[in-house]
Amino acid sequence: MVGSRSSSAAWLKYVVLALTLLLFIVPFVLLLLNSFKANQDITANPLSLPERLDLANYMNAFDKMNYIAAFTNSLVITVASVLIIALCAAMTAHYFVRNNTKFNQYTFLLMVASMIIPFQAIMIPLVKVYGSLGMLNSKLSLIYMYLGFGSSLAVFIYHGFVKSVPAELEEAAMIDGCTRRQTFFRIVFPVLAPTTATISILNVLWVWNDFLLPSLILTGPAQRTLPLSTYNFYGTYSVDYGPLMAGLVLTILPVIVVYLFAQKYIIRGVMQGSIK
Repeated sequence: MVGSRSSSAAWLKYVVLALTLLLFIVPFVLLLLNSFKANQDITANPLSLPERLDLANYMNAFDKMNYIAAFTNSLVITVASVLIIALCAAMTAHYFVRNNTKFNQYTFLLMVASMIIPFQAIMIPLVKVYGSLGMLNSKLSLIYMYLGFGSSLAVFIYHGFVKSVPAELEEAAMIDGCTRRQTFFRIVFPVLAPTTATISILNVLWVWNDFLLPSLILTGPAQRTLPLSTYNFYGTYSVDYGPLMAGLVLTILPVIVVYLFAQKYIIRGVMQGSIK
């Protein structure tokens, strides 16, 4: 009786996992299939299979999106934002943990509390202020904003991990002649590598796929990222569905490849975070 119950529970678990996988993968499969079809075929029956694998939509999307320039913009913004967020958040969390004053405690609580503020509530004043300062249409301004919006969560995650690093390791390094900066980069930061990998991957997914903030900051066509470039397929009275689907595939494909190669670090970081 016990064995049959356990086998039934295991079978039910696999069914639930399979249905969940199907729920998440069906939209991408439909997107991929429709990227090979003409507009009339997509509007007539979006669930049908393509008659042939025609790459015309992909060539059209590649040219119309100015894919190389948009990919370069996305890559520069994403890499710079993720690196700066990870480094600044790790140093901030380390400072808060090792200098546990009342001021630092309140500052940390304010950073955590700021995560509940929706971006839509501040985006209009934000754009108005930065526009008056002449800081729009700049990659540096966008990277700076990503640092501000992404630091709170990163500091919160790093904070729990830094507390698990024995202070004796840092004291021993300083006795051996290391400065505080050398102690952090040679002792503490390498220990935080799984956490850094998890935070970096989560921020890559966020920054690379973000549409709203770049659409408010990057007003010039030469500065557009890949998500912004897909908007070229929307006309006044019509939508070029075939190239749009192909453009979306070209946009999300790089981050999917990165995620497939880095998923073990995400799982490891999440598991270690649950233990902490």
